[in-house]
Order: sequence, then structure tokens, then C-alpha cells
Amino acid sequence: MTTSPVSPPAPSPAASAAPDPADARLAGLLAGARALQPRTVALRRALHRRPEQGLHLPASQAAVLQALEGLPLEVRTGESVSSVVAVLEGARPGPTVLLRGDMDALPLDEDTGLEYSSEVPGSMHACGHDTHVAMLASSARLLAERRDQLAGKVVFMFQPGEEGHHGARYMLEEGLLDVTGERPTRAFALHITSTLRSGVVQCRPGAAMASADVLRVTVSGRGGHASAPHNALDPVPAAAAMVGALQTMVTRSVSVFAPAVVTIAHIKAGTTNNVIPETAFLEGTIRTLSEATRSQVHEEIQRVCQHVAAAHGCTAEVSFEYGYPVTVNDDVVGPGVVDLAAAVLGPQYAEPMLDPLMGAEDFSYVLREVPGAMAFLGACPPDSTPQTAAANHSNRVVFDESAMAHGVALYAAFALDALR
Repeated sequence: MTTSPVSPPAPSPAASAAPDPADARLAGLLAGARALQPRTVALRRALHRRPEQGLHLPASQAAVLQALEGLPLEVRTGESVSSVVAVLEGARPGPTVLLRGDMDALPLDEDTGLEYSSEVPGSMHACGHDTHVAMLASSARLLAERRDQLAGKVVFMFQPGEEGHHGARYMLEEGLLDVTGERPTRAFALHITSTLRSGVVQCRPGAAMASADVLRVTVSGRGGHASAPHNALDPVPAAAAMVGALQTMVTRSVSVFAPAVVTIAHIKAGTTNNVIPETAFLEGTIRTLSEATRSQVHEEIQRVCQHVAAAHGCTAEVSFEYGYPVTVNDDVVGPGVVDLAAAVLGPQYAEPMLDPLMGAEDFSYVLREVPGAMAFLGACPPDSTPQTAAANHSNRVVFDESAMAHGVALYAAFALDALR
């Protein structure tokens, strides 16, 4: 998760009062979410203490099932992954809406000092997925109390494996979009961030987050003694030249209006000071905001690396590991989320998101199939500012839990608004 635009100070979400919304069905949602706050916080902290990584999260799955117990939901669990899918059927027939919360943690040792810090060495909910699960579970409870106002069905998607494991894709392959017998007409997800003012919701139409692919290059030469490089073909200068050439490629081949990032973050060559190695290895990440730019950058990387290698008398083997596609919000749903946040939370907590983020999200797989949006929920802790708060993925990141009431209310409002 990368930094979002910073908002001016405003009252804590716990103390704000939402205006009377035009739709009477949205009235009382924020108050209802605040009434559920002890339950929301308890689930969040239970998950935070026992984080799990990857696609198989048995304890997290069990916690979700327990949180949903007793609600009028049709619940099923995943076959290949530890997912939970719950369906709430409204009082009247209508379309289907999907709400998503991801469940997995990151490979970090936590250094926040919180009383509910991770008890699992090397694992931490540093991206706030524990808050996503808790907010979604409470929104299910809030909507269950309002079944008579729903004309259609709500699918609650509790997803493992967002952190690089393609969990959403697995759930789609298991039939996520067909659980109600008809495909959802709208989809929505929230992502919490410590670098936005607490309680603020931001969203935008179009590209909201980037695609993310892994680049790997093996440069091959001929090894030899470091004192006689003329008798070898040293791959290290070739690899070093590639790093600079790739940055030049981005600025000279890719339009500034279709941004791309190519970062070489891992370089490895040789074993000691007096041996020229036979190979050098480069690894990095590629981020783009359109599929056209994504394809162009891949082609340009092949060209640059092979020609730079040839100029040094070496060869280059280039490979790509395809990651998440671009997260594209619907042109209508994206701005509609901002309007909805203004109606439910108050206009001071609703902001258009000015720029996309170059982080990546596997909710992009869902948004390729269903019109919808991913929005961002600020949760900067009260003793920090958005500029100074430890960011998502930090071992010191802390989220203001009072902001979760806004997330619960917005999840519920999205479903109620779509299922009129």
C-alpha cells in the first residue's frame, strides 16, 4: 500500500454526525455501525493477535464463521483456499451485489507495542486486512438487520491470499460470481490506510491501482580472473548498464500520460573479490496503469536488456512473472462512492481521489468481471499526522480503530443503495 493524498484536519469520526441523507434507508447506518463497534474491534484484535499468511488461513476462517454465526446467511467455505462466502437474501427479488474483505497478513515482526500485537513471530497484519474482515463482518450484521429494505442479494467475500497469492482469482475459479445463480451487478471493496485523515473515504473513476509484474534477467558472459578481465566476458558491467538503460527507456519510450515504474531492487553476481562470474542476475518490479502500457514496457525491457548485453559481448535471458492486473474502477460507481460517503458519513469525510496508486490489488480480478470500485478509508492514528504516520506494510503501522465504524456503514450503504 502506497501513500494516499493528504487531507486537512477534521473532527474524529467517533465524534462526527452524518447529515440526514436523501435516502431514508441510509439514515441510522453510521449510528448502527458505532453500536457494533465493540464487536468490530474485538474481531479485529483477535485476528491481529493471530495473523496468518497466504491462501490457507484456518484460524482466520474459523473466526469469520464464528462472527457470522446466527445471522440469516447462506455460508460456504472454499475448496482450494480458506475463503468464506456468505449470501444475504433480501426481502424482495433483485440483483446481486458483492462486498469484499481480504484476510491475510504479511511476513513481518511487529514493533508497534500495542497490547494486542501479533503473537506469531514473523507475521503481522501490517496492511490492515484484519480491519477489512472485521468491517465486512459487522456490515453483514448491519444489513441482516435491514433485510426488509433489500431488493436483491448481497455476497460477502472473505478472501485469503491478497498479498501476492492471487486469492481473488482462486475464488473466481471456484464460482464466486455464480453463488446466487446470477452474476453480481456491482462490487465494492475498502482498503484502510494510515496515511489518510481518519474516517476519510477516497475513490476515483478509472485506474485506481497499478498492475504489478516481476522482472528477472540473467546476464551470461564468460568467467575468469578479476585481474585479467580482457580474457573474460564480464556480465557485471552489462548488468549495471541495464539498470540505467531501463530507467532511460521508461522516460524516453513511455508516455508521461500513461505512467510506468520499473525498479530493479535485487542484483546478484559473483562469489568473491577476484573472480569474474559467469552470470549476473537482476530482479525488479514493473508497475503500469493500463494494459497497453504494460505490454509496451514488457517489449521494451526485452529489447533493452538483449541489446545492452550484446553490446558487452554477453547474452540476456529475460522473463516475466505476471502479477495483478490494473485495478480499474467503474466510471459511474467510483464517483458514486464519494457521493455515498458524503451522504452517510458527512461531506467532510468524502474526497475524490486525485491520483492512482502504483501499488497493486487482486480485487482487480473481480473488477474485470463486475462494474464496481475500490475505495480507501483513512485511519491515521490520533497521535500522528498523515505525513508522519508509519505507512501500510511497515512493522510500526497503527490504524485508528474508530475509523472502522465509517467502513462498516459504507459497506452497508453501498449494498442498500444498489439494491433499491
